[in-house]
Amino acid sequence: MVAVLSSPRKRSFLRSVFAIGALALVAACDPVALTPSSVGGGGTGQQIDAGKPVTVALLVPRTDANAGRIAGSLENAARLAIADLEGVKIDLRVYDTGGTAAQAASVAQLAADDGAKVILGPLFGEAANAAGVAVADDNINVLTFSNNPSIAGGNVFILGSTFRNTANRLTSYMRRNGRNSMVILHSRDVPGQFGRSAIQAAAAQQGVRVNATIGYDLNQDSLDSAMTQAAGAVTQTGASTVMMTADYDGALSFILDLLPSKGVSPETTTFAGLTRWDVRPDAFNFRGMQNSLFALPDQSRVAQFRARYADAYGSAPHQLAGLAYDGIAAIGALVAQGNSDALTSRRIMQSQGFQGVSGVFRFLPDGTNERGLAVASIKDRQVVILEPAPRSFSGAGF
Repeated sequence: MVAVLSSPRKRSFLRSVFAIGALALVAACDPVALTPSSVGGGGTGQQIDAGKPVTVALLVPRTDANAGRIAGSLENAARLAIADLEGVKIDLRVYDTGGTAAQAASVAQLAADDGAKVILGPLFGEAANAAGVAVADDNINVLTFSNNPSIAGGNVFILGSTFRNTANRLTSYMRRNGRNSMVILHSRDVPGQFGRSAIQAAAAQQGVRVNATIGYDLNQDSLDSAMTQAAGAVTQTGASTVMMTADYDGALSFILDLLPSKGVSPETTTFAGLTRWDVRPDAFNFRGMQNSLFALPDQSRVAQFRARYADAYGSAPHQLAGLAYDGIAAIGALVAQGNSDALTSRRIMQSQGFQGVSGVFRFLPDGTNERGLAVASIKDRQVVILEPAPRSFSGAGF
């Protein structure tokens, strides 16, 4: 029997990781109190005169002590995108949400009264939900930076990458490469439950069998028990993959270290995950990393954006800044088509999508999005692209 995290140093480290992870998860998945009413037929949205400047309201948490830097980066990226537009004029007006739902609703209504044709932002899910509700009767669409699918729909579209999109990409790749069964390993918190549901739905869509679903709490005893159960499930069912919802702030390193010690070999069972596994090169030494599967955006396009931003502003953009660029790029592409209904839901959901800083993306009828992602692995402690991100929605990879 292998003793895991038995020393005081390891226990202290694990407690620290869990504390940090809890803060990150609360920020990512705000509670939702209201839902914008759904309007059928894709007809929500303001009419515009495409030959004149289009007023766009940018809602960011400028005075939020914990998100002020993100707000500045989002605003910079939006202005960078405006500068890159050809033949389209955007009148960008910036409003401070303060990081709260109440202020987001208030400034969203102010933006509507000021003549905004579309709202870009806010950052947090609860604030975006409140903003959408506030301007629903003004027939204004909201393109929020949130990735919370529970707030999407009606007049609210989310720009943030979703678990469902990643799960679809990975399960499609798995099926096409003979990995037809899995064990799902998820945390029991809200993000973990979202991730579990996304994997289950994607597996059903792609015809990948779920042999077992195992949850855990963010403490050592629960994790140890879950790894034992997962190992047993793999052995008993012959599952080809263990699909995980964890990130590095939520015990991913611990799982990648522990699961092989329980007898699940990465040489015969693929370890796959919904989060970015390439962001911690120091974790590449874990045995569970070898031959893994995860998804990531088109890194060449991301690098181009980061270089362009740094050249313009003298610093690196926040990792979420590209969402603001994408929002303006989509708005600009729609307005450039010259239609008075350019910013209605029907136009926003155009099937060919848009080109963003990390690749192609499009909005779906349920208000979520689909993004082109590459499938990657770690081999010999290096990131290896197994299948590149698609450049259009007519090619493979969706």
